[in-house]
Amino acid sequence: MVRGGMRAAVACAAAVLVLAGCGERPDRSTGSQQGSDKPYASAGQVPEKLGGDGTTIQVGDPGAPTVVRVYEDPRCPGCREFEVAGGGPALNEAVLERRVRAEYVFASFLDDSHGGDGSKKAVNALRAALDESRFMEYHAVLYAEQPEEGAEEYTDARLLELAEKVPGLRGPAFDAAVTSMKHRSFVTASERAYERAGGAHEPNGPGTPTAFIDDKRVSETLRGVLYDEEAFGELLRQIGRDPEGWQDSAL
Repeated sequence: MVRGGMRAAVACAAAVLVLAGCGERPDRSTGSQQGSDKPYASAGQVPEKLGGDGTTIQVGDPGAPTVVRVYEDPRCPGCREFEVAGGGPALNEAVLERRVRAEYVFASFLDDSHGGDGSKKAVNALRAALDESRFMEYHAVLYAEQPEEGAEEYTDARLLELAEKVPGLRGPAFDAAVTSMKHRSFVTASERAYERAGGAHEPNGPGTPTAFIDDKRVSETLRGVLYDEEAFGELLRQIGRDPEGWQDSAL
């Protein structure tokens, strides 16, 4: 996992993503460039909405040829490594280029194993950010600023403080949603969706982070690419060239 020394660089990368979203916001439930194949100029233009299942947050062009679904827990150090130093930046780039739509399902099981309720609070806050059309930016900030293991948790105060890094996110509706756990039912349903994703052989869930590309799970053989930005980016490009054969990749 990546800690300490990378924090400044990671924070800078997240800041670039957030600041790129400044300015007038389009309707991000449908997209700002319908019928266009031009890349999104910034994270602020990327469509984002809650999927029909009520638990999947969809980010990117609805017509993108490839769909990458990621299962994460906000307190998971491996998820932070994926998001800030591994495949996450490559995934964001592919979303901006309209090659991929990203989907996120959030677990909160680490609260049970580590104690506290930081995962649940963070998932609730992410859902509240979606209501404000600022999920993509806030998601980047939360992982860039993930607490050290055993350090200060994702408290209400900390989640609101981090929201200050996303222009336009703080406001009465968002703040109230965070402090009241408005989306508690979403948090519970998302955890159940994560558990179901493990199937009969993994009744407690597939582990985090886990990625599915076009409904095919990234196998243990390829799992290392999740933590390698260059390799994951190349995998996504390979899928664009050969949508059916990527699981045989030797990356």
